[in-house]
Amino acid sequence: MFFARLAVAICLTTLLSAGLVAAEAAHDHSDGVAHAETVGAEQVGHAAHHTLTPYAVEIANVGGFRITNSMLVTWIVAAGLIIFAQMATRNIRAVPEGAQNFWEWMVESLHDFLQGIIGVDLVKRTFWFFATLFIFILFSNWMGLIPGVGTIGWGTTGEHGFQVADPLFRGANADLNMTFGMAMVFFACWTVWALQVNGPGGFLMHIFGPKGETAGLMKVMMVVVFLAVGLLEVVSILFRPVSLSFRLYGNVFAGENMLESMSRLVPGWIGSVMIPIPFYFLEVLVGLVQALVFMLLTAVFTLLICTHDDEGHAEGHH
Repeated sequence: MFFARLAVAICLTTLLSAGLVAAEAAHDHSDGVAHAETVGAEQVGHAAHHTLTPYAVEIANVGGFRITNSMLVTWIVAAGLIIFAQMATRNIRAVPEGAQNFWEWMVESLHDFLQGIIGVDLVKRTFWFFATLFIFILFSNWMGLIPGVGTIGWGTTGEHGFQVADPLFRGANADLNMTFGMAMVFFACWTVWALQVNGPGGFLMHIFGPKGETAGLMKVMMVVVFLAVGLLEVVSILFRPVSLSFRLYGNVFAGENMLESMSRLVPGWIGSVMIPIPFYFLEVLVGLVQALVFMLLTAVFTLLICTHDDEGHAEGHH
């Protein structure tokens, strides 16, 4: 049952994120920026090295719903994970083997790791999301390293050979829309969990309520101080989706551009194949670290909003 819920969570998170990608892609300003950058690139000429563009390329339009190359990779990763989860859990054995053994090891390791950080009660409520987030980001990062992602597509032939202008595939997390979409899905879940655990009043008290035992004039001063601190905390909370999305996007986008630059550093197949190999191993590690960082930050943000309420309930029971 858990594995089916995890597969559904992967699909839900992906579709919500892809919806934000499509909404942003439909904005007229994005069209202008993309067109301006394309024209600028053509004016530079073929002497400039091709690098990953900061915007996703539209590859199809279905009834006004614009599909970009990063969305395509997102769906491929999600479909692959869902199919693998279903295959691994189709015939559950008491002694796991093969795909079931790997899937159970991965999920159990994540569960034990998160339980040691956010506690037993909170992990029961949130594990499905954090595990989905880590697994999806990890395999999305690694799929962006597969040869052909970013190098297969439409382009032109010039003095320096064939240059891909519109790649068919693009690393999912090398698109800011995708990372921001995942951050916003977390923000929605974080809000729901905070209200469920604290209640509306407890949620506001957690942010604006004075801490510590004071009396008299000092208590009035502390109320004013913590009101100001609460306003700063609100700004910090609202900024979290931005910081989460830019951190993941920046690392993945820079890594893929670095691989592209290394492959073109020395002409010929030796330079394009041999030189990037050490950097591929580095990016495999970076993909793992960034997935772990994204999951840990979201878990800690959730723990911080729930810790005060848990302590309050504990004191009430004594």
